[in-house]
Amino acid sequence: MELKKIKRALISVFSKEGLAPIVKKLDELGVTIYSTGGTQKFIEKQGVRVERVEDLTSYPSILDGRVKTLHPKIFGGILARREEAHLGQLEEYQIPEIDLVVVDLYPFEDTVANTSDESAIIEKIDIGGISLIRAAAKNYKDVAVLASKDGYDDFLDLLKSQSGSTSVADRKELARRAFRVSSHYDTAIFHYFNEEEDWTFNQSILKNEALRYGENPHQAGVFHGDLGQNFEKLHGKALSYNNLVDIDAAVGLMREFKEDKPTFAVLKHTNPCGLACRETVLDAWKDALAGDSISAFGGILISNAAIDLATAMEIDKLFYEVLIAPDFSQDALEHLMKKKTRILLKIKSFDGPKRLFKSLLNGVIEQESDLKMEKAEDLTVVTSKSPTDEEVSDLLFANKCAKHLKSNTIVLAKNEQLLGMGCGQTSRVDALKQAILKAGHFGFDLEGAVMASDAFFPFPDCVEIADKAGIRAVVQPGGSKKDQDSIDYCNNNGMAMVMTGTRHFKH
Repeated sequence: MELKKIKRALISVFSKEGLAPIVKKLDELGVTIYSTGGTQKFIEKQGVRVERVEDLTSYPSILDGRVKTLHPKIFGGILARREEAHLGQLEEYQIPEIDLVVVDLYPFEDTVANTSDESAIIEKIDIGGISLIRAAAKNYKDVAVLASKDGYDDFLDLLKSQSGSTSVADRKELARRAFRVSSHYDTAIFHYFNEEEDWTFNQSILKNEALRYGENPHQAGVFHGDLGQNFEKLHGKALSYNNLVDIDAAVGLMREFKEDKPTFAVLKHTNPCGLACRETVLDAWKDALAGDSISAFGGILISNAAIDLATAMEIDKLFYEVLIAPDFSQDALEHLMKKKTRILLKIKSFDGPKRLFKSLLNGVIEQESDLKMEKAEDLTVVTSKSPTDEEVSDLLFANKCAKHLKSNTIVLAKNEQLLGMGCGQTSRVDALKQAILKAGHFGFDLEGAVMASDAFFPFPDCVEIADKAGIRAVVQPGGSKKDQDSIDYCNNNGMAMVMTGTRHFKH
């Protein structure tokens, strides 16, 4: 393995954290260091000799620091191939070879996150730094590049282990990391200017976490993102791919109830199988579990209210994978943590992405997130009989649940409790029959319950079956050419029907 000695380095960084050991090691190795501005002053404070970029270029830093390193005597030394023709030009124009470039870019993303001041944001678009990174990475056969403070520790180990020398393999890996940094940086700038008006697909997430496996043990899996922005993990084993998919579904469902009275949901394979709103979190848990105590085994549990000890003790009787809540009392937490593998997440926000995308075939499909949810004023009564206030409350509850079940889906509910659901069926009639069967299996009386459908009824068969089961009110989006057939059946049999005008398919 042929090693190349670092003789000259250019250092220009925003964050100085962790830089001192590197500059001291470079100085110890006899490397000439070039720098400017705040980085130069920082290096000098470390007692390390530094050559001023301005002395090399014979130009000062100008335009309020916007132009410092953009000069042929800098970029020539970085981009020159170490071959006779290029080296001859360097000698002719008195340009020193630069073997190492160390950069940490202006914090553009942090600035966008912390201010709406456009002028401040624009000033944090790094020009010189990103140009240095790209130049050094392009010429990796001769130049090493360190493109982020996140790589300081690894690079210091490399300097120590190889006495200030690098192999072409080392430099190529550093170039790969550098282009990763520059690509992500440019993507963040694009998204700031794009303002979601352009459907150009351009995503970049630097942080990632390897998962034990993907959906199945023979599939590799990775999570790209920072879960710490959404949750504080309080306890339990590492989250799996399937855990994350279910957690996403659980948060999406509870987003609909985040401002409501205590609500508890149980999900299995992304589908809510138990859901209830009550005056206390304990009662909400008990009635959610009653909706399907069998499917709840090994499920994902989520609440919009803090978990107290009494609720924790009841929950602890069930085997579950994940419990999510906005808070836990200390005694509840201590009790729940006795089970070593149970995952406890304290949710920081129920907010979700504005757009969703997934890969398929040889591309990606993207859509706006379904953030619409109907309120009482959005319901249009289409039958001669209007639903009672209690039925309206149940209809809205059932409609929220139906939105988060796989299509085709039917939800049966009463007193803000999920009594039965059918989901993922190729026939809406089959979904209804499944919902009735589940409700009966768990001992629920459907007399006076309501029904919600994620899409319209093409025939009156569903309302007829529902009527015979005791259902008294129905909510559906409408939109079928044969809507009137279902309306007529309801009118002839004393049922109330409301339409929302909004379909909530979920595939």
